Amino acid sequence: MCGRFVITSPPEAIRQLFGYEEQPNFPPRYNIAPTQPIPAVIVENDARRFVLLRWGLMPGWVKDPRQFTLLINARAETVLEKPAFRNAMKRRRCLVPADGYYEWQTLPSRKRPLFVHPADGQPVAFAALAETWCGPNGEEVDTVAIVTVAASADLAPLHHRMPALIVPDDFSRWLDCREVSDREAVQMLVPPPEGTFAWHEVSSAVNATANDDARLVAAVSDAEIAADAKAREAAKAAKKSAPRPRPTKTAANSDQGSLF
Repeated sequence: MCGRFVITSPPEAIRQLFGYEEQPNFPPRYNIAPTQPIPAVIVENDARRFVLLRWGLMPGWVKDPRQFTLLINARAETVLEKPAFRNAMKRRRCLVPADGYYEWQTLPSRKRPLFVHPADGQPVAFAALAETWCGPNGEEVDTVAIVTVAASADLAPLHHRMPALIVPDDFSRWLDCREVSDREAVQMLVPPPEGTFAWHEVSSAVNATANDDARLVAAVSDAEIAADAKAREAAKAAKKSAPRPRPTKTAANSDQGSLF
């Protein structure tokens, strides 16, 4: 799957790769998480455009967003059939620039955070689907989901899913929802060749979405891994020994948990 990713290439390098006219100046992001606005590339009036979309697709038919779980990923195998993605696959395909993503490998004792990045150091394009949700009061929210595919053989030991890549030669076809059908476009959603990505373990600091700096993508040493494990065990022990607070009554809040 893809639940966190990074964009660290200079804005001009991203612009040159994706070919849009806008000249946005955005900072490097080392820990992009769901519900945050993310850069995306769409086609509008036959021209590529840079836009910001909220990560977590909300289909237009949703009545109450508080009762709907945001869709951060769309499985390539079912995008043609799932009601949440069917229309977007036909009419609103887009691209999300990225310089890598995080994956958590499940081990017997812990989840191991890994930074998975292009082996050649160049930015890539994640296949994505966009939808605009319109509320009862006229509000509009532009949302997006990143498409995933079965992991390539070399990445499968880390996780069985990965983001779907669209290679530069296919950018135009993927974005052209008028001339290229959804059934043609879905043929582009395949695992990349082995060796496309490299990876290394990173600090558990990436677990907290508040952290967003270059240290998150740095490889950690065996000593740092051991120290981190020791700190986690100490935190668990402290949590178990701490007295539990007595529950208090609070007034009901119908807006609690709303993303809008």
